[in-house]
Amino acid sequence: MTKLMFVCHGNICRSPMAEFVFKDLAAKRGLSDRFIVASSATSTEEIWNGIGNPVDRRAAATLRQHGVPFDGHRAVQLQKRDYEKYDLFLVMDENNRRNTLRIFGDDPDEKVKKLLGFAGGGSVADPWYSGDFEAAFDDILRGCEALLETMEN
Repeated sequence: MTKLMFVCHGNICRSPMAEFVFKDLAAKRGLSDRFIVASSATSTEEIWNGIGNPVDRRAAATLRQHGVPFDGHRAVQLQKRDYEKYDLFLVMDENNRRNTLRIFGDDPDEKVKKLLGFAGGGSVADPWYSGDFEAAFDDILRGCEALLETMEN
């Protein structure tokens, strides 16, 4: 079983969207039992008194619009101990990569990868600033499809 952790800054937009898009793609291909999939944040900005905020309403609306199911996700912060628990950490952009490495201290097994590195490179558009959740969804879908293709082979 392959354990995947999608990572972004706050764990309310891009990383939970990627978590649920990947789960949906895997389920549609009958591969759900091959993966454990989660998401987390590099910051605590969306976590208050130990309780994380839910998926951003605009991200949730975008997932619904595309028929991607999602559950009662709440933001959680990436922890140093997660490095041993997961096989791959899929970050959305270079800032996420840098902050993930800061949390881990090192990446001796080269587990930290940019999601779009599986689809030709680049960063997942950040809808927090642009408001363009559709662009983020398109990037995430492209990255998750390419990642799943890699994992299938």
